[in-house]
Amino acid sequence: MEGIVFSIEEFSIYDGPGIRTTVFLKGCPLRCSWCHNPEGQELAPQVIKSPNGCLNCGECKKYAIKKDNNICFTQKSIEVCPNNLLRVSGEKISALGLVEKLLKNQSILRNGGVTFSGGEPLMQGEFVKECLSLLKDKIHIAIQTSGYCDSRLFEEMLNLADLFLFDLKLIDDEKHIRYTGVSNEIILNNFSMLVKSGVEFIPRIPLIPTVTDTEENITQIAELLKLHNIAYAELMSYNKMAGGKYAMIGKKYSPDFDESVEINEHKELFDRFGIEIKIL
Repeated sequence: MEGIVFSIEEFSIYDGPGIRTTVFLKGCPLRCSWCHNPEGQELAPQVIKSPNGCLNCGECKKYAIKKDNNICFTQKSIEVCPNNLLRVSGEKISALGLVEKLLKNQSILRNGGVTFSGGEPLMQGEFVKECLSLLKDKIHIAIQTSGYCDSRLFEEMLNLADLFLFDLKLIDDEKHIRYTGVSNEIILNNFSMLVKSGVEFIPRIPLIPTVTDTEENITQIAELLKLHNIAYAELMSYNKMAGGKYAMIGKKYSPDFDESVEINEHKELFDRFGIEIKIL
């Protein structure tokens, strides 16, 4: 089976315990307005352009096409760029080929492991399942996920992965739909399944100014964690440089929130619920 990977990051220290290799897979069913990896949203490989060193000669645009009011570069665009600033993001690779590549660093990763991220890795669920089956009992496996996937697939993953890094963004469903494009019903059901499974997991909460980072939302998340007797969570600070990647795929970054508002780490709030937090 083949999958589409847009990056393999070695020596990662933020995607699970120890030193890890993180595999970023293409495709995501969510459209979070703060997305840090917009090149991971589309499932298919796509041409991206580095903004650094561009001569603004316009040659690449002559062979570009328009899709949903966005400029999409083509293979011909790559060929005509005088400074070689365009490349394809997303490489097809077999499960066996990827696993062989990952296990070459098995000795280095013995105190860490491999993390599958994205995009949303479970959007390529069958491919990930095959990879995990080949890696099982050879190396520690983590999945970083939004939790938005078919419940039967998620249940199968519970039998294969050693750790889940599970995003909890917004508890209010209307706001979740507004800012991510999807309902959180599937996500919360899968989170409940994860809690009951006994598989190790870490809740991760992105702190997005005026969106997820509000007293109301953080309190609701803390209440959910307390309900499930969860005493540890990780907070991911908003990266104001996130918008820089959008130009690479011909899009404009237009977040539906005020980036200038400073985030609040809510330590006292989590302390009241007896939840230890770590800021990433």
